[in-house]
Amino acid sequence: MYSDSDLDSAVTAGALSAEAAAAFRAHVAKSQSTVLADEENFRLLTGFNDIFVVIAITLLLVALAWIGSGVHPALGAAAVAVASWGLAEFFTRKRRMALPSIVLLLTFVGGLFCTIGGTVAGFGGILEDRTNAMLAAAAAAAAAAGAYAHWRRFHVPITVAAGAIAVVGVGLALVFAAMPALLGEIYWFVLLGGLGLFAFAMWWDTSDRERRTRRSDVAFWLHLAAAPMIAHPIFLRLGIFAGDVDTARAVIVVALYVAMALVSLAIDRRAMLVSALAYVLYAISALFESVGAIGINVALTALVIGSALLLLSAFWHVARRNVVRLLPPGWQARLPALDRPVVAQAR
Repeated sequence: MYSDSDLDSAVTAGALSAEAAAAFRAHVAKSQSTVLADEENFRLLTGFNDIFVVIAITLLLVALAWIGSGVHPALGAAAVAVASWGLAEFFTRKRRMALPSIVLLLTFVGGLFCTIGGTVAGFGGILEDRTNAMLAAAAAAAAAAGAYAHWRRFHVPITVAAGAIAVVGVGLALVFAAMPALLGEIYWFVLLGGLGLFAFAMWWDTSDRERRTRRSDVAFWLHLAAAPMIAHPIFLRLGIFAGDVDTARAVIVVALYVAMALVSLAIDRRAMLVSALAYVLYAISALFESVGAIGINVALTALVIGSALLLLSAFWHVARRNVVRLLPPGWQARLPALDRPVVAQAR
């Protein structure tokens, strides 16, 4: 069996033309009665060797962090960052291994952030909240700068999302440094940051409406980062996990989830549905329990939501077509194209 990565590799090597690869994918899509253009593909594994390499990388980086931290809290994090960049020179730049590249990017950015944090921890003592916020901003800024440098060197799609999260972190830290009293309203600021990431993701999406290039992969990771920042503050402010979910709140949760499903269909991304799933499951389970279905409320919830999501997945293309055609023509012209051709992605 040939995977998408095998086809991409054959196209890159010149053994297969992009048109032939596209025709093959279209044939498979037709024979399986599915639309590959709406499958939201992204590369995670190029083979089992990816998993093997990630295990080895994890052991090495954990050892470096452990040994370095024994000398100074910042040294272990700095060692992880330096080693992650060095390993990326081989496994990302030369071998183009998907999963190791993602792990090395995350450990590099995380290592930079923790290097600043470890340096601060080495000072000892208790710092004021305003000072802590400024130091957090400095750490996030270092992570953002590192992500930018990593993107310029390696062009791993998840890098843009990591850098964008760091930039949001800088903004949040500076706001709380200026006005510490606003820390109690952090949910709204996280929501604002999530909406900013969503807008940034849509900018990448609209630049590649047929999802032919790496820009679509960048947008995927940005949507994945933005979704929890949007969903969690909304549902947490509704008090879903406070233990007092009544019928009205359950209806609100379901209505919000339906609205998120419509947005997901319009933009052809599923990240928001996944991020909000835990909240809608809990709300509907509590609703079943309130009407006397104690004992099987979880099973009934899983049955209802699971069936609904499977139906949506099976008819995603049809549902999306109906949703998009209700939107103004100007919006339709900026959203991912309907019935876009199945093509070999340019890497």
